[in-house]
Amino acid sequence: MATKRFNRGVALVGAGMSNFGAFPGKTTRDLFVEAFKDMRASVDKGFDPKDIEECYFGNYSSSQFEGQCFTAPFIANAVGMNPKPAIRTENACASGGSAIRLGWMAIASGIADMVLVGGYEKETDQPTEKVTEILATASDNLYENVAGFTFPGLYAALATAYMDRYGATGETMMKVALQNHENGALNAKAQFGKRIGDFIKMKQKSAEKKGKPIPQWDDEMAFLRDPRANPVISWPMRLFDCSPVSDGAAALLLVAEDMAHNFTDKPVHLIGNGIASGVPMHDRTDLTTIEPAVLAGQTAYEMAGKSPKDIQVCEVHDCFTMTQVIATEDLGFFDPGAGWKALEEGRTARDGDRPINTSGGLKSKGHPVGASGVGQVIEIWKQLRGEAGERQLPGEPTLGLTHNLGGSGQVCVVNIFERR
Repeated sequence: MATKRFNRGVALVGAGMSNFGAFPGKTTRDLFVEAFKDMRASVDKGFDPKDIEECYFGNYSSSQFEGQCFTAPFIANAVGMNPKPAIRTENACASGGSAIRLGWMAIASGIADMVLVGGYEKETDQPTEKVTEILATASDNLYENVAGFTFPGLYAALATAYMDRYGATGETMMKVALQNHENGALNAKAQFGKRIGDFIKMKQKSAEKKGKPIPQWDDEMAFLRDPRANPVISWPMRLFDCSPVSDGAAALLLVAEDMAHNFTDKPVHLIGNGIASGVPMHDRTDLTTIEPAVLAGQTAYEMAGKSPKDIQVCEVHDCFTMTQVIATEDLGFFDPGAGWKALEEGRTARDGDRPINTSGGLKSKGHPVGASGVGQVIEIWKQLRGEAGERQLPGEPTLGLTHNLGGSGQVCVVNIFERR
């Protein structure tokens, strides 16, 4: 198959997000207005929102979370976009990444010069049991959902297969949580902007306030090993291996590359985009890899003219901790079975040679499903522009990647960005 090329370059000139977390009383419209304002403020030379020609929004299930279908025109209206075309795309947890692809295609094809891309989800108004039920609709309803598989169970199957083949352990996954919470603690918009040590202090203060014995742990790993503090959700995964239920929104401004300097002197160019789909988990022959991620990555690398060794910062879809390890192998950063060793050696930490999820990832930053893929891009935007604050990587990275999964890995979108 010939390498796919596009006719026009596409640049990212603005990126913003709401806080991620739990926000009673707010709707997705409220959250997206916050994200839009943050994005608008990020455009160095400003822009007139009236010049936006198309809107593409990622959203998984406002119909069930909020009782509101048909969200695109309502979201567009909330930020003054009517009567511009507004389209909502649903691709499970890859809804945001899929919206980015549609926005990129609109500009690359010449249909539009300026596009608003967004993502949003409001999950926390529902009880946990209902959220679990809603999210499970992204599994195969004929074979998985009806058999009692929720997403922790599906990803636990991947984790156990990987552990069995390559020798990783439950403590490997705990170290993913440690790393991502360390990064998330430096992210003011993260849902859980706390280190694991901070959770220990919270537990101790809560016990003291209630007049109960104050629990003690030797270190963070002892805390994560303790089933009282970190209970099993679906073995081998525990509470701190799972991304949270979240509310949030994110927004991007994409423009034709030849217009980019009208908006900023520091544009970030979208140079590679890949998307692929795959079979449900029950039909897979190998549970230690996610084939759509491999294929989407290969397409994006070919389009960008880059290879895995060129990527300097990466946001991957760590809906569960072991997924991060598998993603680093699927994307070609490490050989199959070597990702967990690289993690334990510190190579994927901020000060390692292959930094992953400097934002805190879905695990710490939060996972408002439709917004997650767009939120990943915001971290790359900040890192490539040198604007990530305390979590900024040294050496002025110029090449970044995002990896956004949907369902149990039945779809993946990979984007590659470059600062020139």
